[in-house]
Amino acid sequence: MDSRQITEGQQPWLLENGEPRRLTKESRHGHGRSRNAHNISTSLLRNKSDYTLMSKVHRAYLQSVLVNIQEVILGTKLSILFLAIPAAILAHYVGLGKSWVFIVSLLGLTPLAERVSFLTEQIAFFTGPTVGGLLNATCGNITELIIAIFALSRNEIDVVKYSLLGSVLSNLLLVLGTSLLFGGIANLGEEQKYDRRQADVNSLMLLFALLCHSLPLLFIYSASSPELTLEPTLYLSRTASIVMLGAYVVFMVFQLWTHRQLFEVEDESEDENSEEEEEAVIGFWSAFVWLAGMTVFIALLSDYVVDTIQDASDSWGLSVSFLSIILLPIVGNAAEHAGAIIFAFKNKLDISLGVALGSATQIAMFVVPLCVIVAWIMGVKMDLNFSLLETGSLALAIIVTAFTLQDGTSHYMKGLILLLCYFVIGACFFVQRTPNQNDVPNFTLKSVTDSVLST
Repeated sequence: MDSRQITEGQQPWLLENGEPRRLTKESRHGHGRSRNAHNISTSLLRNKSDYTLMSKVHRAYLQSVLVNIQEVILGTKLSILFLAIPAAILAHYVGLGKSWVFIVSLLGLTPLAERVSFLTEQIAFFTGPTVGGLLNATCGNITELIIAIFALSRNEIDVVKYSLLGSVLSNLLLVLGTSLLFGGIANLGEEQKYDRRQADVNSLMLLFALLCHSLPLLFIYSASSPELTLEPTLYLSRTASIVMLGAYVVFMVFQLWTHRQLFEVEDESEDENSEEEEEAVIGFWSAFVWLAGMTVFIALLSDYVVDTIQDASDSWGLSVSFLSIILLPIVGNAAEHAGAIIFAFKNKLDISLGVALGSATQIAMFVVPLCVIVAWIMGVKMDLNFSLLETGSLALAIIVTAFTLQDGTSHYMKGLILLLCYFVIGACFFVQRTPNQNDVPNFTLKSVTDSVLST
């Protein structure tokens, strides 16, 4: 505490039952707070706080407020992007071009996603590793989930499917590919190894998710009359979604209880360079209130994104599928992705794989089926049929990634292939043009008959 120049008596916001919450080096990797890949990757973007000026403030309440602002708002290297939040609100109410509202809202979502990870980690100091792990598993992809819910409320089912598909493709091909490529180049003289067991479990979960996504599509194509399969496909998708959510719950038990050691990764530099105890920097209720506030702003900006994506598509001449599949996932998870790439440079591929595969599994096995169930509750007919092109891209991405990770070693060529796969898929959706419903001619039997008779 002396290194932060504030005594324990001046920090009532960090006390629980009269004692500050600390995490020792031994408990960090043993029975204490869980250090998963997401926590470690996002920690690279955090700034160390200096409490020199705040220690001179004698009022405990004011000191608590200043510490919270210092840690939550200024405690990240992305703090400058917080200015995009009021800018997006102002642009929305002033009536600035909707394409500008779209891009500014995306920039505002970037620091919010990183701060959610920080706040869930702070709450984990007080709740313990199990509840903290569940909270992190739930909030890890909260940006994609909130965007999807707002899109469902506007009946934008395609935007939901595109954005969630893009998140999986981005994690498997872009993030993992970039990490393996630059990690291999930076460590040419060293053999890069990682724990295959975590990769095997995530690959198995992704293949199961692929099965659940493929069956509705195959069911429609195998029917003699596709029109008659629309309702059965919807029922099949809802049933498969319930099964996937059940499997994800079992996966959480596997990850947080029975086989926790497979998913906890250690940042060795942290142990070598620091013998200090870790401790919460803000209190439990402060972290909870900040987390609620961040969620509100994520919801607000997500509403702006969904509302303006079609206008941005028309203004820039890009398809909605390209913006949803390529642009949304890259910007929304930029902080987490940057951390994965940086750790690959340090030859710590277990962390990079934990970020990429963990996020892809969470989207495919939790967020997608949850959206189907939420849509069911809202009366929106969303199924797991992502159409032939999208499902084929997902299948190839999962299979290529599974083959890439099968031997427990890595080099830059593997990363290059994954990255090139992402570029080719991105080019496919870049040239794809989905016409508006009003622009599509209504070729009914009556219209064709009238056309023939008039001729």
